[in-house]
Amino acid sequence: MKKQKVLLGLSGGVDSAVAALLLQKQGYEVMGAFIKSFSRKKSRLTGKCLWREDIKYAKKIAKKLKIFLITLNFEREYKKLVIDPMFRDYGRGLTPNPDSLCNKKIKFPLLWKAAKQFGCDYIATGHYIKKTKSGKKYNVEIPEDKTKDQSYFLYDLTQKDLKHSLFPIGQAGLTKDEVRKIAKRHGFPNYDKLGTRGLCFIGKMDMKSFLKQKIKPKPGRILDTKENIIGKHSGLAYYTIGQKAPNNPDFQVEKEYRNKTKSKLYIINKNLKNRTITIAPKNYSAAYKSKFYIIKTNFINPVRFPIKAKVRIRHLGALHKATITKKEKICVKLQKALPDIAPGQSCIIYQGKKILGGGEIRLH
Repeated sequence: MKKQKVLLGLSGGVDSAVAALLLQKQGYEVMGAFIKSFSRKKSRLTGKCLWREDIKYAKKIAKKLKIFLITLNFEREYKKLVIDPMFRDYGRGLTPNPDSLCNKKIKFPLLWKAAKQFGCDYIATGHYIKKTKSGKKYNVEIPEDKTKDQSYFLYDLTQKDLKHSLFPIGQAGLTKDEVRKIAKRHGFPNYDKLGTRGLCFIGKMDMKSFLKQKIKPKPGRILDTKENIIGKHSGLAYYTIGQKAPNNPDFQVEKEYRNKTKSKLYIINKNLKNRTITIAPKNYSAAYKSKFYIIKTNFINPVRFPIKAKVRIRHLGALHKATITKKEKICVKLQKALPDIAPGQSCIIYQGKKILGGGEIRLH
């Protein structure tokens, strides 16, 4: 019987390396694909060429497992479909979720397109997520290792995506520690390699410096909760609701106000029209909101409203009880108000272990 063929996103990291091993043990013929998307030269943001190190590891793993490795250059698509929209959203005062967009627009559709060209039956990734099936419909569930749960970035998966996608790490119920132990036992050189953090395909960076490449400073005023002017900032795009108010030349709050409050200050509101940022001490009551809306929604399976569920508004953030209703817009009503709801970020909806779907947050 002919083996089924899988094109695996082989990033050079330990998760995708062990995913390749697991797939081989399950009897699949595995091909590897290293994706380049932001790689033409040394990054002005990090000062490093991380992809050069990553591809070396990918090649070593491919050689060890006798996997045919291809390189897919998606730099043009990544700029057009992820980076440019991200800049636009930040410029509009939002705080986008580019990693989710990257999965939706780049990783899954373009990897599958390449897979079909090589006669593959499936694609696979090293994501910590679990795929299950009920009848003819697929579900996505949170993994055993809750500290590595990547569902926040994968709520946009569709039935079409899930039909041809495999998640060996999540499916096996492995924790990160177990993955590293497997990699070490099999002599993988990347068994102790640090995981990627930061922006999808780019890594850790100073986001403010990144944004300044495309978004020019548009200074504005900083207000207190009574709309008194208490300082000045360098631009709305560089700050997000819920973050601690900085104390630097780009975000200057009057010393008198800081001394008077004697408390850590947080950004609680941004007004795009007036270019103002409002700050307040932590736990200030007016910063809490019990209702918001979601747009650009995706539900992995059909749902009936109202939905009693739990929601998450930050990657690996706490789960909050909520009721989701739909009239003209989809509304999320929280059982307990929260202070750091940032427009542009994602809201993911869960029932038990299942990810129902999610959408992009708006306050009005």
